[in-house]
Amino acid sequence: MNNPKRCHWVNDNQIYIDYHDFEWGVPLHDDDKLFEFLILEGFQAGLSWITILKKRDNFRKAFDNFKALKIVKYDEQKVEELMQDTGIIRNRLKIQGAIINARLFLEIQQEFGSFDKYIWQFTDGQVIVNQWSSPKDVPASTPISDAMSKDLKKRGFKFVGTTICYAFMQATGIVNDHLTDCICYPQ
Repeated sequence: MNNPKRCHWVNDNQIYIDYHDFEWGVPLHDDDKLFEFLILEGFQAGLSWITILKKRDNFRKAFDNFKALKIVKYDEQKVEELMQDTGIIRNRLKIQGAIINARLFLEIQQEFGSFDKYIWQFTDGQVIVNQWSSPKDVPASTPISDAMSKDLKKRGFKFVGTTICYAFMQATGIVNDHLTDCICYPQ
């Protein structure tokens, strides 16, 4: 197959192709990776996902590989250091939000045994496999992302609106939104 059919949002950038083909929509159960996606989705708000993908390695370096136990210890000096880091999105509220979210992430791990157990409860541990044939069919949010957002906000999380939660669900494979004619759909 010379030009396999992919979802509409994938362009010819190899970073996007690899992300689409090997990560997006693949069920994820690793707490550290789930936390990374939650934080990156928050940083993506108002920007394109390709911007985040291009900076992802820089984010990993700047945020100690998204190790929540390290991030909760970030002080104002570290925030200022991150604000000077041109390799990431330099938004003070998003940086501070990541620190707050790290603390709350650790609280959820304590309460539920893992963040994975908590986040997948919204779909009873099951992947939602949609059957969209057109990009216009794919929603920006659902009642499940509404519930996830509401619960995360109630716990104090930042940058977890329903649209961000739905994008998080798509990225981490909680929902499979590959179009039905996409090469990744049957997977």
